[in-house]
Amino acid sequence: MTESRTDRESMEFDVVIVGAGPAGLSAAIRLKQLAAEKGQDISVCVLEKGSEVGAHILSGAVIDPIALNELIPDWKQKDAPIDTPVVDDRFYYLGPAGAIRFPNFLFPPLMNNHGCYIVSLGNICRWLGKQAEALGVEIYPGFAAAEVLYREDGSVKGVATGDMGVGRDGSRKDAFTPGMELHGKYTLIAEGVRGSLAKMLIQRFGLDEDCEPQKFGIGLKELWEVPKTQHHRGMVVHSLGWPLSNSTGGGSFMYHFGDNLVSVGFVVHLNYKNPYISPFDEFQRFK
Repeated sequence: MTESRTDRESMEFDVVIVGAGPAGLSAAIRLKQLAAEKGQDISVCVLEKGSEVGAHILSGAVIDPIALNELIPDWKQKDAPIDTPVVDDRFYYLGPAGAIRFPNFLFPPLMNNHGCYIVSLGNICRWLGKQAEALGVEIYPGFAAAEVLYREDGSVKGVATGDMGVGRDGSRKDAFTPGMELHGKYTLIAEGVRGSLAKMLIQRFGLDEDCEPQKFGIGLKELWEVPKTQHHRGMVVHSLGWPLSNSTGGGSFMYHFGDNLVSVGFVVHLNYKNPYISPFDEFQRFK
């Protein structure tokens, strides 16, 4: 059990949120909205390990705006960076000699992107961060939560940022600075996939008992600027098959958005059986 240290300063909040991604920022905004509706004021803090909000959000994404419509109904009037609706949605099966396009009516609902928008998720998070701060949310970029703090009864008390000025052998250097403790009545962990604190909490409280194992993949993405004649704003292309074998899951994506920009990416499921497969090299073959 990690308890508070006497050499660290602490700050008290109603809610402490770890991670300034879409989930963490949306939670902060909604909490402040609910408090305002009831005429109350609550303190909400968001810790972000990146140097700025959005710094570690690398996805080029296609999003359904339904949740944003509920969270911030006037997002268009507030200049949200969402301006490329999907107008062409394609899915291909690739082989060594060519490609076969699947008819759109065969798409499962999950793969039907009409009504969605192509966005930079990093820009979305930066915009959400501004909306959160306008509501009074305190955001601290550049500070990674390093450990979970617990109360005497075993419940989560908050988190602490990492100490600075610690040598490789764990000794304290002359420039040692202890981390800061952030205590909250409630603590939300929104670190994203395989977050270090989330793994600790899952193990401690057995949150994965009676659950199917999670499925992970490794994705590689590049952002291209292409000639205007080759840009098809609003086009979404997904594929499966070549260069991967039938026994290896994964596929590619291409999203045309913005001013002649294309997000190009390749994903390989991490349950592949071939020990020699290299996701990076498969991405190069695909290109």
